[in-house]
Amino acid sequence: MGNELADTTIRNNGEAPHLKRVLGLWDLVFYGIVLNQPVAAVGLFGLVSQISKGHMVTTLLLSMIAMSLTAISYGRMAAIFPSAGSAFTYVGRGLNPHAGFLAGWVMVLCYLIIPIINTVYGVLSIMRLFPSIPYNLGVIVFIIFISSFNLLGVRSSMKANKFMLYIMLIIITAFVVLAVKYIASTLGWNGLLDSSAIINKPSFKISSIAGGTALVALTYVGFDGITTLAEDVKNPSRNILLAIIIVCVFTGLFSALQMYLAQLSAKTMWLTSAADSSIPFYDRIPSEHIETAFMTVCARVGGAALFNAMTITMFIACLGSGMAGQLGAARLLYGMGRENVLPRKFFSHLGTKNNNPVYNIILIGILSVTGALLLNYQKTAELINFAALVAFMGVNIAAINQFWFKSPPDKRNFLRDFLIPAAGFTFCLWIWISLPGNPKIIGGIWLIAGIIYLFLSTRGFKKQPVPIDFKDV
Repeated sequence: MGNELADTTIRNNGEAPHLKRVLGLWDLVFYGIVLNQPVAAVGLFGLVSQISKGHMVTTLLLSMIAMSLTAISYGRMAAIFPSAGSAFTYVGRGLNPHAGFLAGWVMVLCYLIIPIINTVYGVLSIMRLFPSIPYNLGVIVFIIFISSFNLLGVRSSMKANKFMLYIMLIIITAFVVLAVKYIASTLGWNGLLDSSAIINKPSFKISSIAGGTALVALTYVGFDGITTLAEDVKNPSRNILLAIIIVCVFTGLFSALQMYLAQLSAKTMWLTSAADSSIPFYDRIPSEHIETAFMTVCARVGGAALFNAMTITMFIACLGSGMAGQLGAARLLYGMGRENVLPRKFFSHLGTKNNNPVYNIILIGILSVTGALLLNYQKTAELINFAALVAFMGVNIAAINQFWFKSPPDKRNFLRDFLIPAAGFTFCLWIWISLPGNPKIIGGIWLIAGIIYLFLSTRGFKKQPVPIDFKDV
């Protein structure tokens, strides 16, 4: 992506081509918001509300703190190692190449799951409009559709991403306005100031908050993509750091506003109904609509128009993200095949027509169908969080090693070089520990397989590991 956003220049004296630094701070911020998406928390509303016992806003803010602290580590590492690779590069350079390989290995799992989670949520979204569609059939058609486009060489452009971002912002802003109007007209303006949407003492439990925070961390996964543009940025030591912090804080606060209003709207719905109002709103969400509970709230505050607009937007967003995710995973496998991390004959094969990793696209399609039929939305989200949090913890440790232990004593700053990355690591570890058992088992098996491969391929960690190329993902 970075190569598409910057110009390549050849100097007159015959030096090698290099990338011009053309991107400013707000270019990076915009790119980060596109990656994270302003509606990232929408699919988690029902699930996290139930897990946290109505404290989704609290979980979003806690997760924002952890991600912002980690973002500082990413930004500082990107300033001194301005190359694509993200966690793989930073852990490899800041700690050692073997740890870097394992950080890259868990990120591979993350990329493999992205097409699956988009398939699951895309199909669940369209089923709210057309309930008669069988889920299994929807999954197969969805994967065939995005795989066909990728095999044909169709690419989503930056213009299309911008257009989708604007549509999302318009619709979610409409929700905010209509939700405020709905709550105020039903309960009065004082109804908008309900602290129970943030802290509700009767249902407050640390274990519930931790479980919700472990899932809602998905909202922030993707901010590290900003660091892949480090070679194209003006003043990267300043702008990369500021951009990822701004994106994390914007994502957290904007998502918290959406979920705060969604919780109050849902609570208002049942306070004004004939049903028993003592039952909290999160226990009233039908299990078949738990992942799309936000759409139910949209229907109440904005009628059919907002319900349809939000549902269609989420479906199209999943299509676009699913296409990009499948192609990114296929390219990643291609790079691993080219470096012989995976069998070269299969994984490094390119089609003659569109120069695409055809076999990999088909393989990712098969894996996506299988994953979408075996895993639900929550489990896929938790698997992504498992991988991302392991990589985030690695980057925080690498930052401590790079800026505290490797720096001369007179150059060290305890707050900046040790305490902040240590706090980021601790927060991420707390969130990771709070994940349920299943994603830890699956993710643990994946990580063990990476350790075994690394041990064998480096003859007992005596050789340098083969790099994992994230440049074209």
